[in-house]
Amino acid sequence: MVVVGGIIGSGIFILPSIVAQRLPTSGLVLAAWIAGGIIAWAGALAFAELATLFPRAGGEYVYLREAYHPLVAFLFGWASLFMIQGGGLGAVAITFAQYALRLTGRPSERAPIWAALAIVIVAAVNYVGVKPGSRLLNVLVILKLAALVALIGGGLLLPRAPARSAVSSPALPPDVGLLSFGAALVPILFAYGGWQSVNILAEETHEPRRTLPRALMAGTAIVIAVYLLANIVYLKTLGHSGLASTPTPASAAVGKIFGPGADSLIAVAIAVSAFGFLDLTLLAQTRIYYAMGLDGRFLPALGRLHPRFQTPALAIVLQAAWGVVLVLTGTYGELVDSVVFGDWIFFGLTVAAIFLFRRRLPLERREPGVFRTPGYPLLPALFVAAAVLVVASAIYSNPRRSAIGTALLATGVPVYLFYARPKAATS
Repeated sequence: MVVVGGIIGSGIFILPSIVAQRLPTSGLVLAAWIAGGIIAWAGALAFAELATLFPRAGGEYVYLREAYHPLVAFLFGWASLFMIQGGGLGAVAITFAQYALRLTGRPSERAPIWAALAIVIVAAVNYVGVKPGSRLLNVLVILKLAALVALIGGGLLLPRAPARSAVSSPALPPDVGLLSFGAALVPILFAYGGWQSVNILAEETHEPRRTLPRALMAGTAIVIAVYLLANIVYLKTLGHSGLASTPTPASAAVGKIFGPGADSLIAVAIAVSAFGFLDLTLLAQTRIYYAMGLDGRFLPALGRLHPRFQTPALAIVLQAAWGVVLVLTGTYGELVDSVVFGDWIFFGLTVAAIFLFRRRLPLERREPGVFRTPGYPLLPALFVAAAVLVVASAIYSNPRRSAIGTALLATGVPVYLFYARPKAATS
């Protein structure tokens, strides 16, 4: 459930539209989602080996630190603030705004303002110490899954669509090259992101060397099936051109499946789910920066709790303020490109660490029960190659945003050196 819940967010309700805009045929759209699922599956297998090799809290941060250098792990945290979590916060806020605007009948051009307002409200709630209860989070997850069940179940029962809406051949047309196909993978892999979240809980998991690989493989397989079925329904209901032209494909598809008024129900479910995800992001992810400040890796003030509310107030304000800047200066697609650009740099480095650990800790020297990635070295190499393609495609599809991301990442180096130098001098 952690794997499935970590992957299925708001992306599947809105990102298929961006994928359809970047690929000219329905067949290519489905082929891209299948390719994304294969890549996610290969990554899940690699993370399963890393989780059983280092069954400690921290996940990706721990693997990068152990494989390379503390600087690489720090840059991962730095990128989380300015690109990965910040961009994800902005992207989900825009999803909330688009569906909320659809419900109220207001123009979608106001989405950035509504998204910024949503971030401010959620930040204020978390600042004063109010946390979403587990029951509320369960309700939000149920609403999200119920919306997908209604969408897929109703869509598959529809009569066959006209020929113009049918899924076409997946053969690559001459005007779609590798980088163009990779550009379509960028939002897809954003939607598949989150399968690695369970690794963070390794230290708190019963029998992690047995449980985590099963969770990663089963959870990722479930999500791949759900995403493919959802896209089949989108294409069957809306057709390729219809899918590419609507910013809210889930509502549009449900409206056609169940008739007028039904799209409002799924819009409510998605808006509530997205708003809950904003709350969860500012609640949980800001604790990363709090920990970095607490151990001296980042601004010491980030490691201080508010004297009255006992919350990491500065970390919340910093992440929220950056999220507002991002939603006011970039579109949804640009935010997704930023997240994937930063995230997949470190995904590639993390999976590449398997090759280093296979040399440093040969299989015969490992403790019993450590998971071995099937298809090694082919599958990890496939994932690393895909990560390189995705990063290159993010640069190709949005060079300006990628240049900004590179500059932001580079600024983390002097920050790390500044905070690491006193420790080195006194050791």
